[in-house]
Amino acid sequence: MTLTTNFRDALDLAFDLHLQQVRKGTSVPYVSHLLSVAALVLEHGGSEEEAIAALLHDAVEDQGGPATLERIRQRFGDQVANIVQACSDTDQCPKPPWRDRKVKYLAHLKASDGSVPDGVLRVSLADKVHNARDILCAYRQHGDAFWDRFTGKKDGTLWYYSQLVAIFQARFPGPLTDELSRTVSELMTLAGETGTESVL
Repeated sequence: MTLTTNFRDALDLAFDLHLQQVRKGTSVPYVSHLLSVAALVLEHGGSEEEAIAALLHDAVEDQGGPATLERIRQRFGDQVANIVQACSDTDQCPKPPWRDRKVKYLAHLKASDGSVPDGVLRVSLADKVHNARDILCAYRQHGDAFWDRFTGKKDGTLWYYSQLVAIFQARFPGPLTDELSRTVSELMTLAGETGTESVL
């Protein structure tokens, strides 16, 4: 597959939207996460449209809500916009409570009626894999104090990622899901957890 200028334009837009944003608790430019997610999508069979959606997957949630989604739709089309929308757990500002958003998002991913396309699952999975890698690395460095960066704290974050593993194992099995499972398992072992509750 050869990428087109659409990918370059999406990278420019992602850069502009997230220019002032950094990863939680760090000075790392947020665009590093977007590049990593897009790379994972491309490395695991994703289309250019999915890679573009990966670059923009946090734009609606963090940088403008419905107006940003419409901007993406007008520039990159319905497929990209629909993936971005499906990968966003809210388009509201201020955001609803963390737990409510995550429960709703998990239920959305878990839908067994085929309403969540593979492109959405691939982009969402790539996002969660890169986040889980970062969480594990940072937790090794900083210990339990690290969890203060997260709205869900330790228990909520581990619960959320254990639920994601179960859903992706059922809905989108493959090497990337296996990596998420291994990473979350290692994280839970390090955190001294043996399991988490299910809410679905």
